[in-house]
Amino acid sequence: MATYRVLVSDPISEKGVEALAAAPGISVDVKTGLKPEALLEIIGDYHGLVVRSETKVTAEVLAAAKNLKAIGRAGVGVDNIDRKAATDHGVIVMNTPTGNTISTAEHAFTLMLSAARNIAPAHAAVLKGDFKAARKAYQGIELNTKRLAILGMGRIGTEFAKRAQAFNMHVVAYDPFLTQARADELKVELAATPDAALTGADVVTMHVPLTPETNRLINAERLALMNKGALVINCARGGLVDEEALKAAIESGHIAGAGLDVFEVEPPPNDHPLFTLNKHVVYTPHLGASTNEAQENVGIQVAEQLRDFFVTGEIKNAINMPSLDAATRAAIGPYLDLAAALGKLLAKLGPENPDSLRVSYHGPLAKKDTGLVSRTVLTALLEASRPDGQVNIVNAPAIATQLGLDVTESTINAKTEFSELVVAELKKGDVRYRVAGTLIGQSPRIVEIDKLYVDCNIAGRFLFVENDDRPGIVGVIGTALGNAGVNIANMGLARTADRTRALTVIEVDSEPPASLLDLLKSTPGIVKVITLEL
Repeated sequence: MATYRVLVSDPISEKGVEALAAAPGISVDVKTGLKPEALLEIIGDYHGLVVRSETKVTAEVLAAAKNLKAIGRAGVGVDNIDRKAATDHGVIVMNTPTGNTISTAEHAFTLMLSAARNIAPAHAAVLKGDFKAARKAYQGIELNTKRLAILGMGRIGTEFAKRAQAFNMHVVAYDPFLTQARADELKVELAATPDAALTGADVVTMHVPLTPETNRLINAERLALMNKGALVINCARGGLVDEEALKAAIESGHIAGAGLDVFEVEPPPNDHPLFTLNKHVVYTPHLGASTNEAQENVGIQVAEQLRDFFVTGEIKNAINMPSLDAATRAAIGPYLDLAAALGKLLAKLGPENPDSLRVSYHGPLAKKDTGLVSRTVLTALLEASRPDGQVNIVNAPAIATQLGLDVTESTINAKTEFSELVVAELKKGDVRYRVAGTLIGQSPRIVEIDKLYVDCNIAGRFLFVENDDRPGIVGVIGTALGNAGVNIANMGLARTADRTRALTVIEVDSEPPASLLDLLKSTPGIVKVITLEL
């Protein structure tokens, strides 16, 4: 009798099903198209579940899945799986982020070629019988020697770069975690900021997640930085491009056109303003991952991941924290939330494109197995620039290696004011930025930011204000917050030994409005203003 039973509730590749069924100790049932009540009735018999997007793995399903140990999602998105409930029930959730890499890169590249050569409108003109007129109307653009800006150099961005180099394009890449060494290896120019990458660009393609920071990443100001006659390609996420600004830039003649596979609202309305354009434009209905090969790849990959989990215990591409044995959880559990907060702080406050991350330990903690704590710091750091679900405790080191980020652990032997201390430090060239935390009782606290001593919660909404150390600035900050209706929950002050620089850490009850942030940034003596939710 099989040790593990796996239910395949959505269609996947037959080769994937065969790979699962051939593994020792595993039996497979393929039952697609199940109604929610039917899934609830049978899920308690299974140890593994394979889904795509059709099956909804809700908290109710997970509560009924008494034997379930792992869910495999054939694809990247896991919106149809209640990840919190899965974690609460000790169920590993794995996706297949690499299965559609080539498919998406090729589709984005196809959009670029099609926009450059007016393929879509020229095709339509031929069908309408306007053959001769179309030959004159749809003169194309050569890509040879053109400057290509790639925003986001993960797997897809890297594959796009390889293809562009084959077309003799000059590739400039921006990614906050791409190091100079990795850029040299990929033979791309490393830009320090999105603006630097876009300045003088003839084409831009985006391969980043949609976050508050990347929303409207391409706006009117950044379109103006590009060369006249440039192209905009988006095969990543709707919302990365300000569609109204793009339309205006195309109509003005500054931007030649665009290739879009994704839109802010999907499906886009028939009267979408961009659809009135008729030159150097091509649109597709979110087809980036839609190839026979990609769909087969993700089916095979998810099956192999579940097979390896049950047969060898190996976990690949987990998007939630794996279960820990009781002894390990008791030893390091209280430090995991602290580690996540330190990683988020570094991502927001530390240097971009860092060369290395060092996580150091002082006190009794240094004698324990701290690998998971260090990985939690790294995971939180990388999550800030990666799509939800692509970075996790398991794959974070591999992603760091891909980006050229050197990760090390060390022990602190010097005396400190704390019996135990976790220090996370980013280094870029000669620049170092460190944050540190400890447990006070069983309460995790952030106690150092860039060598300034603070006392800060690890959860909440925060405003970090760096300023010249002089009288009156704290009063200005408090007054500005009060006038904006933003309540202060906690406030901490720190300053350098030479009394030249000060840091104010303010925990607030609500999101500070943009007008307040602009006011503070324009206040004489205030150097930097950053908001962050931990």
